[in-house]
Amino acid sequence: MITPNIGLTPQQREGVIGLLNADLADAYLLLIKTRKYHWDVVGPRFRSLHEMWQEQYEAIALNIDEIAERVRMLGGYPAGTADSFLKLTTIQEHPGDIPNATQMVERLVEDHEQIIRNLRDHISQCDESFDDQGTTDFLTGLMQQHEEMAWMLRSFIEGETGPAGNSKAVGNERVAAGAGV
Repeated sequence: MITPNIGLTPQQREGVIGLLNADLADAYLLLIKTRKYHWDVVGPRFRSLHEMWQEQYEAIALNIDEIAERVRMLGGYPAGTADSFLKLTTIQEHPGDIPNATQMVERLVEDHEQIIRNLRDHISQCDESFDDQGTTDFLTGLMQQHEEMAWMLRSFIEGETGPAGNSKAVGNERVAAGAGV
């Protein structure tokens, strides 16, 4: 590969590529979880969650491609194996566990919020440590998308969690005291 001559040192590009590969791994794990919950959700909110998660995993899939292409633009190679994703991700898996619909939403909120925190840190590093305003702008756009997805998910379960954020279980669904499913 011809080394890009784009005003970044090899060390700057390598630093940014490392951050992008971590973001790629998180996006892949989030895609897997969102798609899995899309398949597994049951209950009275099946249709609305099923449709919302399809919209979200389709958007995440596009972001994955854009992250990988950004890595290539900088002269690197994107992480692309399950092993590399699992080594780089900050997203928690829950193997063998099929939560109820509200727990699924809560877990995805946690994942989006983790990604948002990571992206904020990566934006700062790209700007301050690596002087890469292009990637700073790119990551800011990704962060805004995750903020919107997290907001949509939080709005879906608003009122279903208690003051400490703990849901009250009722049957196979979680609802706030006095609220219907």
